[in-house]
Amino acid sequence: MIIAIPKETQPSEKRVAIAPDNVAAFAKLGYEVLIEKGAGEAANLADSAYEDAGARIAADTAEVWKSDLILKVTPPSIEEAEGIREGATLISFVYPARNEELIQKLADRKINLLAMDCVPRISRAQSMDALSSMANVAGYRAVVEASHVFGRFFTGQITAAGKVPPAKVLIIGAGVAGLAAIGAARNMGAIVRAFDTRPAVKDEVKSLGASFLELDFEEDGAGSGGYAKVMSKEFIEAEMKLFAEQAAEVDVIITTAMIPGKKSPVLITEEMVRSMKPGSVIVDLAAEGGGNCELTQSGQATVAHGVTIIGYTDFPSRLPTQSSRLYGNNLVKLVQLLGQADEFKINQNDEVVRGALVLDEGKLSWPPPPVETSVAPAKKPETKPVGKEGEEKKGSPFLSPAFLLGLLAVGLLALGWKGSNEFLDQITVFVLACFVGYMVVWNVTPSLHTPLMSVTNAISGIILIGGMLFMPTGSELSGNSQVLAWLAGVAIFVATINVAGGFLVTQRMLKMFRK
Repeated sequence: MIIAIPKETQPSEKRVAIAPDNVAAFAKLGYEVLIEKGAGEAANLADSAYEDAGARIAADTAEVWKSDLILKVTPPSIEEAEGIREGATLISFVYPARNEELIQKLADRKINLLAMDCVPRISRAQSMDALSSMANVAGYRAVVEASHVFGRFFTGQITAAGKVPPAKVLIIGAGVAGLAAIGAARNMGAIVRAFDTRPAVKDEVKSLGASFLELDFEEDGAGSGGYAKVMSKEFIEAEMKLFAEQAAEVDVIITTAMIPGKKSPVLITEEMVRSMKPGSVIVDLAAEGGGNCELTQSGQATVAHGVTIIGYTDFPSRLPTQSSRLYGNNLVKLVQLLGQADEFKINQNDEVVRGALVLDEGKLSWPPPPVETSVAPAKKPETKPVGKEGEEKKGSPFLSPAFLLGLLAVGLLALGWKGSNEFLDQITVFVLACFVGYMVVWNVTPSLHTPLMSVTNAISGIILIGGMLFMPTGSELSGNSQVLAWLAGVAIFVATINVAGGFLVTQRMLKMFRK
């Protein structure tokens, strides 16, 4: 079975569906990889690199489109769709909601069509989530574009020529793109603030070194599929007030708010733009959906009221090499799910395949049914039985460690009652060591040592107590007693090292997890 990679023909598109690194992965699955000549040149991926990886270069474009399985980045044109053979499979970004004519043309060819933009955003599909891969690239590139236009450093500096304050960056939306932008801006030294309607992302934002802006609202903006939902009117009014305050203070605003199937919400009004300092920058990552800024022009960078507004829609294509590698990895994982070359199958029982499937042998399968996510039921708090007077019933005293140790002591004493005094002495020391070691060390709070370490420390405590009790006094240090003293001393020394070292190691482990 042949996997074909055509050259992208859309204007300004520099990506290619797979990188040379991906060829070997497809070969292991039994596929022959066919690359159109010059397909990777715009992404700095030469034909020779593909050939060295085991792919075959095709000079004839028609040969590529007649293949069994076609992998592409952007949706094919109507002319390209007409060149696909009947019964073939096409995997690419499709955006079926706004490409009805293309979908109908592909349906006439009776092909299988899987949309990378429709892969369900569930845990097991993370490795195939091309939207997230490209959003990651877009978020990083947004900061690069902003820094290119911004008239000074992002980082603060103190030089002989004067002091340079750090730039202040506001990022609206802390999804994949927003988090990538936060990381890039912080690495460049900027003061970063972020806002999101989902309180759950607060820790992620703070972990990257940014401040998380919050509203005094109980409303949660978490929606389905990893996206934010439309908020209430009151919430929107409050957040718009917050954005107005921030716009007058920050130097750069990066917006990422998009709602699937709907126009992007306007979050930055013309009045907010007018209040920004001259030379400020707005990067609108939602420009393709209408834009989060009222003045955004899709695909262009414009200047309004002294503020540069960047509305590019091709951020991933501006980093074509990286984007192609990530997208290729997504495709490899999806093809692995479809099966090896001799077992290739569109399995609609698989929720990932069903979610991405737009056409099944020409039959429309989009939109897919909602993906059922298995959510474990919340554990009910354990309730302990209560007595008549409202007190908790305690466990049987006959099963307590102290009782069991006492029972053991009585049994051993009974066995050695008629024995020598030496036997009784040794039994007494053993029981006392066990009891004291257990009660002293085992009961140390778990915050100071792990459960496993508590076991070893309890054993070491028993050895410590036993060694000290067996240590002869000064008048007894003669003959065999000297040997016993040395052995007891070594036991005490080793056990002390174990206990002290255990606590020190545990303390270092706990410091690693402190915020």
